[in-house]
Amino acid sequence: MPDNRRSRAVTQGFHRSPNRALLRAVGFADGDFDKPIVGVADSQSTITPCNAGLGRLADRAETALKAAGAMPQVFGVITISDGIAMGTEGMKYSLVSREVIADSIETVCNGQSMDGVLALGGCDKNMPGAMIAMARINIPAIFVYGGTIKPGRYQDRDLTIVSAFEAVGQYSAQTIDEQELLEIERRACLGVGSCGGMYTANTMASIFEAMGMSLPYSSTMAAEDAEKADSTAQSAEMLVQAIRRQILPRDILTRQAFENAIAVLMALGGSTNAVLHLPAIAHAAQVRLTLDDFEAFSRRVPVLCDLKPSGRYVATDLHRAGGIPQVMKLLLTHGLLHGDALSVTGHTIAEVLKDVPDEPRADQDVIRPWNKPMYQHGHLAILKGNLAEEGALAKTSGVKVPKITGPARVFDSEEACMEAILARRIQHGDVVVIRYEGPKGGPGMREMLSPTAALVGQGLGDSVGLITDGRFSGGTYGMVVGHVAPEAAVGGTIALVNEGDSVTIDADRRVLQLNVPEEELARRRAAWQPSAPRYTRGVLAKYAKQVSSASTGAVTD
Repeated sequence: MPDNRRSRAVTQGFHRSPNRALLRAVGFADGDFDKPIVGVADSQSTITPCNAGLGRLADRAETALKAAGAMPQVFGVITISDGIAMGTEGMKYSLVSREVIADSIETVCNGQSMDGVLALGGCDKNMPGAMIAMARINIPAIFVYGGTIKPGRYQDRDLTIVSAFEAVGQYSAQTIDEQELLEIERRACLGVGSCGGMYTANTMASIFEAMGMSLPYSSTMAAEDAEKADSTAQSAEMLVQAIRRQILPRDILTRQAFENAIAVLMALGGSTNAVLHLPAIAHAAQVRLTLDDFEAFSRRVPVLCDLKPSGRYVATDLHRAGGIPQVMKLLLTHGLLHGDALSVTGHTIAEVLKDVPDEPRADQDVIRPWNKPMYQHGHLAILKGNLAEEGALAKTSGVKVPKITGPARVFDSEEACMEAILARRIQHGDVVVIRYEGPKGGPGMREMLSPTAALVGQGLGDSVGLITDGRFSGGTYGMVVGHVAPEAAVGGTIALVNEGDSVTIDADRRVLQLNVPEEELARRRAAWQPSAPRYTRGVLAKYAKQVSSASTGAVTD
């Protein structure tokens, strides 16, 4: 540590004999007690391929931290696989796990008086969970993404996990046979790493890089490539420098950083889940961020990248085309990025990007030039109306017709809706309503990838609307609206929709409307009664009592 500053551990009493004795038992020697103690929050797990390769990165980080003059202490962080839990009761624990991850990292780092933390994550909730913790505890920190999976291949096309979900819909529509369904399942995920398109994990990793909390180029590296381990070692070295210079997360996670994150989110065509996670991180960082901020950037920032789920390419293609720095440089050049925002490197964003070309290379078409974007405006739209007074979120990339008015097909759970879809009871022009799946009502705000992918697989993606107080996978696309708030469980208007009611989704006008007279809605509201809690004990019961609206990030503190 510079000057005469001691580590946080020393100043909080670890110089006393009993504390030192315990630290000696885990590898501390006489000269180590004045070194910064750095937590390595390792979410290694064979539960999911997203996290299955993190152990080797934790080992690399530990070695690099010691070489840089720090004392690493590795601790475990939970994860669950969204993809494996999708469509099941287990998916209710996904968003809950974000809070468990944040709370656990905060608990260990503060309980053990850490001087800094390096967090390793792979699956979707590892990223926002870690960043919420970093913003809360505000000790020097860096995030290391475990890396993306390489795409599978079948019949000369790239496959991702979403290919398998869509294949279920194709099979139910009898456009593929059981053998092809099996071949897609077998080939979609062939190694470790997070889901390959610009789904939630890759989206969150990319915007953390944009915010300056991860090293340049690190968010689009493949999990299995050597450069990912090298980048992890560099991240460890950079963290030790940040500790010595006392560069803190809240120095980086400013209003400017969040605006940079939203700009990159729009340019990438990234996951809707970012609109849930960024406000939660901002809440922890004591920065005001609202749905209106996303709407403002959606009108200003074009979609510059041709990425799955609605586009052609995967994250490894983006990496070869120049990665997130190239996307950021385009935005900076055209006045849509704050170049003076700080990064964990100690340099400003403009300094980090100074050697990146102003325009993307001509020999690739993953990142479009500024004058030839995929879409002239952002792909995320905040809708309001009597069905969503606080707001709802539509993803418009890949949507041919951005508005629909049709009869409501109402379901009080994802399972009931999925049964109807697979039985071919949903028709062109319908507006599917899935409710009581919000943060409180689920509880846990499940992702609706199974029904949306099944609709796409049946060829209904452009002609059927879907609205829900739940949320969507980063792999979802089509005429879908999620995060409807207030949710059904607290008496939001979505709870008052009857089968056959006329519902309008209009992404162009930013409207989500139930076309029922006000006096009839008042009669229904007076008669509405909240349902009994689905869970009365355990983590889901605690979560349902504490969680806020999706419009404020579904935070619990």
